[in-house]
Amino acid sequence: MGELPAKVSIREVGPRDGLQNEDPVPTGAKIRLLDALSGTGVGRIEAVSFVHPKAIPQMADADEVWSGATQVDGVRYSALVPNSRGAQRALAAGFTEVEVVVSASDTHNRRNVNRSTAESLDDIAGLIALLHDAGATAEVIVATSFGCPYEGDVDPARVAGIVDRVVADGADRVAFGDTTGMGTPRRVRELVTAVRDRQPDVPMLLHFHNTRGTALANLLAALELGVTEFDASVGGLGGCPYAPGASGNVATEEVVHMLHDMGVDTGIDLDRLIEVAAYAEEIVGRQLPSGVLRAGPRTRLG
Repeated sequence: MGELPAKVSIREVGPRDGLQNEDPVPTGAKIRLLDALSGTGVGRIEAVSFVHPKAIPQMADADEVWSGATQVDGVRYSALVPNSRGAQRALAAGFTEVEVVVSASDTHNRRNVNRSTAESLDDIAGLIALLHDAGATAEVIVATSFGCPYEGDVDPARVAGIVDRVVADGADRVAFGDTTGMGTPRRVRELVTAVRDRQPDVPMLLHFHNTRGTALANLLAALELGVTEFDASVGGLGGCPYAPGASGNVATEEVVHMLHDMGVDTGIDLDRLIEVAAYAEEIVGRQLPSGVLRAGPRTRLG
């Protein structure tokens, strides 16, 4: 095993990416979850997405959730937006870190937003400019980076080319999504290497799903390559929309448990996080896939 980083940064995505894939949760429960996560020591939280309520009804109350949440000093909060209207809403709400998404796979992008990857990249260029003009940062998330449910393998060179384009357009950061859990350590090594060979200085974050049980192995492979930023979702909230019933996001407490045991600092209080995971399970009304939650304490929050 190669030398591991001493510390990593985890972005908690349960309030947005997690709840977006669950049955709608009451606004008050969302606020409670967001506030509880803010008290775990996590440094970054993806709080909401500003999308049309007809497209994602689970996020219809994004403004109410954000206005009701308590912002904790030292925690960076971000919002996901699909277009300029969403970006304007995020900026009006006070967000200074905003994410936009494009799929590496043309077929997936068309299924998602009814346009080609190239067309989405043209739109993203305008979004980046809009965000920068307002003093906000823009992170571009490349979905299906490790494989597409429609096209299969995705060439790492194609993903690296997308990164070249968005960096040229001013993106501050890039993230790579394992949309349906097709990633493996081999794919992680090939992708990270391909991107770094061309863009060695761009900040990089990886987002793994555990649909096929490889998320922690993929995270370890990335750590050995020096990657220090990852997404995770409390309790494993969320699912895979292309594999009904399958687990989706890797559970934050599983990631933290593994990293702490390996001597890698996250700044997160694991016991407190497990308590929040139990609350997340309660508000969605189903058993979440987290193995750490099954073995850990079950303190009630709500």
